[in-house]
Amino acid sequence: MCYDVAMRTTLTIDDDLAGILQKKASQQGHSFKAVVNDLLRAGIAASGEAVHHRKPLKVVGRPLGLKPGYDPDKLNQLVDELAGEDYLRKAAQNDSARH
Repeated sequence: MCYDVAMRTTLTIDDDLAGILQKKASQQGHSFKAVVNDLLRAGIAASGEAVHHRKPLKVVGRPLGLKPGYDPDKLNQLVDELAGEDYLRKAAQNDSARH
């Protein structure tokens, strides 16, 4: 399975190039980011390297269906607490079996 992940970075662009990119974005009705990405892809492709342009991955959230009172951010804590209780219960059973 392949996932596209966008990387956010700071890029310093010379003033003359920034002006050209802004103008191109305005003329095409695209965002500055889209114009920069398209031109970078075209430049890389022209250099002979393959560029794979994939559709962005759309992630749709769904309700977990948890009962009220359960905090989904603390499920690992709940698992740890249940494992601890299970350990203590088994230890108590072992102690009572030995005596």
